[in-house]
Amino acid sequence: MAVEWAGLGPELLLSLDRRRGQRGAQLQAAVRDAIRSGRLRAGERLPSSRELASELGVSRGLVQDCYAQLLAEGYLSAAAGSATRVAETARAGPADTGQRRDPPAAAGQAALADFRTGVPDLSSFPRADWVRALRDAARTAPNAAFDYGDPRGSAALREVLAAYLRRVRAAAADPEHIVICTGCAQGLGLTLRVLAKTGIDRVGVEDPGYNDAIYATGWAGVAAVPVPVDEDGIDVAALRATGVRAVVLTPAHQWPTGVVLSPGRRHELAAWAADRDAMIIEDDYDAEFRYDREPVGVLQGLAPDRVITLGTASKSLAPALRIGWLVCPPALSSVIAEEKDLGDRGSPALDQLALATLIESGRYDRHLRRMRGVYAQRRDVLTSALATHAPRVSLTGLAAGFHAVAQLPSPLTESAVVEAARERSVLLYGMSLYRFGGVAEPAQLVLGFGNLGERAIAAGIAAISDLLRP
Repeated sequence: MAVEWAGLGPELLLSLDRRRGQRGAQLQAAVRDAIRSGRLRAGERLPSSRELASELGVSRGLVQDCYAQLLAEGYLSAAAGSATRVAETARAGPADTGQRRDPPAAAGQAALADFRTGVPDLSSFPRADWVRALRDAARTAPNAAFDYGDPRGSAALREVLAAYLRRVRAAAADPEHIVICTGCAQGLGLTLRVLAKTGIDRVGVEDPGYNDAIYATGWAGVAAVPVPVDEDGIDVAALRATGVRAVVLTPAHQWPTGVVLSPGRRHELAAWAADRDAMIIEDDYDAEFRYDREPVGVLQGLAPDRVITLGTASKSLAPALRIGWLVCPPALSSVIAEEKDLGDRGSPALDQLALATLIESGRYDRHLRRMRGVYAQRRDVLTSALATHAPRVSLTGLAAGFHAVAQLPSPLTESAVVEAARERSVLLYGMSLYRFGGVAEPAQLVLGFGNLGERAIAAGIAAISDLLRP
């Protein structure tokens, strides 16, 4: 698809040799070469003859003659009242190895239902509120806000986040020790690289757990050590036995089982960290969305000198914003900020100011309250559909977030159900994807419903109802 340039068209870099004559022939050859090489794509507008003549310092008539010749040769097309464009039949030649192809369709694009996990309802992004926040931020930001700034991020956002996290997540948050990052992946990578420099070369990760934690450990040059998870969360006794001095976990809503780290385990973890001089990296990824029980605070509030809490706007607003934050122990905040500074000189300042404005205005809380209702209704539709069509499939992990775990009855297997469902355009994902070694027992599915409407949820489960019955 060609880019649709606004106005009279973009500038076009063409080279003419002023020492030579035949400028008309030179211009025709230059435009032909731009089309043949793929610099100008089929359907793209060319500058107006007046604009191109001005750019090249030649007469408008010379440009008009060039366009007329290339129209005759089939390289260009034009219609009355319309701009001159590269003809649809004009394609880059065989030598153009850089020609881009249209991207393949997304995996779930043609699906009846895609139970993909980890994605919020993208259609519910508060566009009007975000535009308003951006406009307010751009209007009121001081000139200094457009400089490189503090590597920790916008002071305004860090101040607002600290207050918000203290109030909503019971965090021991100080704006001086918050570092803004571009989401979970960067925040986790920064933290692990800093810990690696202190001599930590092995890090515990939950099993089953977050795949990105394993990728991040490899990126940071440390080894991932699996630690089992049970109905109370991560097994602290097993963690002690590994001998590691750092662990990555999701205590508020364990990914992907959905269990909540029990109070006893929380205290055991804090004691382990103190005994081992260890660090806990806490991913607080979707704690905003709780339904059936009181919210639990962050683990960081219990042991602020031993816990680094990672949060993002990816689940609460949208992944595309690429805004996250690290609540750091005082001893690590400056070195993590230095690592961030070396990597990218900081995250986009205007977006940070807009998020601060959105939170402080109360519109962020209003959006979260609305989305809790949306996700709770989708969860209820999923529960009802399974109760109707596959009553022997039980669901767990329903207290928070926008995914649930389906326990498949014997003798059903993950792979058989997933493959058969795909033949019916229903995309399912097995728990084995999140276990070390890809172990597929017990047979479980992780069903995401954040970006899936109620009708699609019901239709998807109905379409595979017989596959879910042994």
